[in-house]
Amino acid sequence: MSAADLVNVWRRAVKGDAKSWVLFAHGTCVLLPDPSPDADLAAQAIGILREYGPVRPDGPAGDFGVLPLDPGPGWIVWGPHGEVLTYVGPDEVEDDSDLAVGRWGQSKRDWDGHELEVIHVEDRRVA
Repeated sequence: MSAADLVNVWRRAVKGDAKSWVLFAHGTCVLLPDPSPDADLAAQAIGILREYGPVRPDGPAGDFGVLPLDPGPGWIVWGPHGEVLTYVGPDEVEDDSDLAVGRWGQSKRDWDGHELEVIHVEDRRVA
């Protein structure tokens, strides 16, 4: 999926919500509900993802939940930080069970948590 496609997925997912957000290369999105007016959104999101993205054995990052994207297709996988979400598309998994989708989303969040490659910043702060 291209970066532009991922941006559009997250614009649909966050629709109408006033939260700013930062998107990473593998589809993980960090929502920033109340950034200060002068905050560097990418730096703030990197700090959050650095802490909550990598999956560590026996750590809380192994916990996840799966929600179907509405409107779809695909799913949003959430983990131990409620503002860190990962998109999983239907073409990425053969088994669409919550377990398979969640584990794949968890893997993508782990990659993003290590690589920390920002591909888009959606700044929705009021000027």
